[in-house]
Amino acid sequence: MIKKYLSLIKFSHTIFAMPFAMIGFVLGVYSVPVLENIWLKLLLVVLCMIFARSAAMAFNRWLDKNFDAANPRTAIREIPAGIISANKALVFVIINCIAFVITTWFINLLCFYLSFVALFVILFYSYTKRFTPLCHLVLGVGLALAPIGAYLAVTGVFSLIPVLFSFVVLCWVSGFDIIYALQDEDFDRSQNLHSIPVWLGKKNALRFSEILHAISALLVIVIGLYAQFNWLYWIGTAIFCGMLIYQHSIVKPKDLSRVNIAFMTANGVASVAFAVFVISDMIVYLWHGL
Repeated sequence: MIKKYLSLIKFSHTIFAMPFAMIGFVLGVYSVPVLENIWLKLLLVVLCMIFARSAAMAFNRWLDKNFDAANPRTAIREIPAGIISANKALVFVIINCIAFVITTWFINLLCFYLSFVALFVILFYSYTKRFTPLCHLVLGVGLALAPIGAYLAVTGVFSLIPVLFSFVVLCWVSGFDIIYALQDEDFDRSQNLHSIPVWLGKKNALRFSEILHAISALLVIVIGLYAQFNWLYWIGTAIFCGMLIYQHSIVKPKDLSRVNIAFMTANGVASVAFAVFVISDMIVYLWHGL
């Protein structure tokens, strides 16, 4: 049963936002001279990420169940295939929402108050494809809450660098979600659903995605220069930017055969490698400063 729910929420896709949450967390640790219960804070942040993402993905699957059933590409998903009932999926959403809010209460009051805003954003995304082609940007905003949210969990205050990392995530996620949506252009158009590919066509949608990814890469470079990161950060930046370039090199308007490689593999490598090198850079810097 657990395996079915992990499949429902595509738990493996946690690889996209979680690394940036860890960057935000370590930035917060770096910003606080003395931090008590650091491991408990880390556990609470990880739980928040899991609960929020599980609620958002399950809600998306529940809300889109009829569209998924009609789309040959998605008809095998758990709800339309009858593996998990729609009612059980909705209960799963509610449980995760409640668990997310309760967990934020044990972090700090700011995170608790903002948890309702976060839930609105990540759940509202599922409705946006019904009325705007900018739905990809709303998804980007949802995942962009990861680095700033983790930073707030540690410090309780806003700061420029984690906010900039959130904008990196916004542009990066929105860009690769456009690439993923290319697969459903014809179906979405037939159902009066909105997306950048439906609005602009495949070729121009890819250009739009390239612009977003270029902005994301530029922001990563700006952060590195502004915060005066060291050489490990720049290795991570090179890998991150390289993966952005790679995914655009393998997806073409008339050849979508490698969309899944671009979506999962390239972006998974980009997020994990970038986080490993950025966090390593901060740890090395901290050790040298002691």
